[in-house]
Amino acid sequence: MSEPAERWVLFICVENACRSLMAEAIFNAQPPPGWRAMSAGTRPAERPNPRTERMLGEIGLSAPSHPPALLTPEMMDRASVRINMGCLDDASCPVALTGRELRDWQLDDPAGLDDEGFRRLRDRLVDRVRGLRTEIGLADKRAPTSTRSGPR
Repeated sequence: MSEPAERWVLFICVENACRSLMAEAIFNAQPPPGWRAMSAGTRPAERPNPRTERMLGEIGLSAPSHPPALLTPEMMDRASVRINMGCLDDASCPVALTGRELRDWQLDDPAGLDDEGFRRLRDRLVDRVRGLRTEIGLADKRAPTSTRSGPR
């Protein structure tokens, strides 16, 4: 019997410079078996926010090695779970986001926050990602192997 194909969580925000990069790093630090995360932005920044790496380092993690990436239709198609960080009210969010199964975590952009605000948001991400990993693990235990596509 072959291993099931790797499944993906896609974290989406506008610039892919803070929230979605942190969520990707947090998820990939301890992903459920057979799962990985990727992240992208609807209007990616040239580089990650300088505090992203530092704030992840404070909790023993590193930022993903890729630069901020542009969200593509292929990423949307590949993902079993799509999570928006809170940009659905931003003009840069494409209509394709609203036509898909998508969770909206409605998190503020930490770029304009002071360091303590940035840390609070990071810690909220840690809690949300922990809950998502638990949800995925429980769904995988309940689902027959042939029908696993991620939590709904």
